[in-house]
Amino acid sequence: MRQSTGFKVGRAVGLLAFAVYFFLPLLAMFDFSTQARGSAEGRTWDNWAFMVTDEDLRSSIIASLLLALFTVVLMVVLLVPTMVWVRLRVPRARKLIEFLCLLPLTIPALVIVVGIANVYSWVTYLLGDSPLVLTFAYVVLVLPYSYRAIDAALAAIDVTTLAEAARSLGAGWFTVIVRIVLPNITSGVLGAAFISVALVMGEYVFASLLIFDTLPVAMAALNKSNSPAAMAAALASMVFVSLLLVGLTFLSRDRHKQGASS
Repeated sequence: MRQSTGFKVGRAVGLLAFAVYFFLPLLAMFDFSTQARGSAEGRTWDNWAFMVTDEDLRSSIIASLLLALFTVVLMVVLLVPTMVWVRLRVPRARKLIEFLCLLPLTIPALVIVVGIANVYSWVTYLLGDSPLVLTFAYVVLVLPYSYRAIDAALAAIDVTTLAEAARSLGAGWFTVIVRIVLPNITSGVLGAAFISVALVMGEYVFASLLIFDTLPVAMAALNKSNSPAAMAAALASMVFVSLLLVGLTFLSRDRHKQGASS
């Protein structure tokens, strides 16, 4: 009984310390972002409204959100079929695919940007100078983390048996991947999607050195002239990613419950 009470007290103290450690900086950011500028006193929401009223900041927010969406879609389209095909057809190539996907993790982002700068001069010449062309670079950036999440989900199911059963019933490879394998690795895909969104929303080196206006670049420039507004944008970005994580978590749980009930 004493051990149980002591464990509960220790857990409560640990959770309280974690809450203070996590939420205190966020409260400080919120306090700073609502402070009136200049000689005015009191609180104001002008710094939060600045995200909507300022055209440059608003366009950078939209660009970052679209970049996150396109990066997730392209990552799933490229990674899931490739990993399923490798597991079913050429299992000996798994180590090679794993090495190629994890390679960007060992190379500093600055080195990658320097290496692809000349390539991106042609990309912008062919596709325009929109920040959305960063999608290709961001897919490379998120590959190591997305690969691990999807690979863990694939390892938890018997892909070979599922594919053979579907093929024996006349299903094509597109049906096998989209309607058989993908629903069974939803948790891994959602995890990879969340990691990708978090990385894209906070990525600065690629966009800054390749001279594209994304949210982190805009916040860094805004911080020099209007620090409270930049702080409001940073806090809003963190809250958005946190809410996305909670939403993906509940979505994954609902899918697991539906699978268990069926």
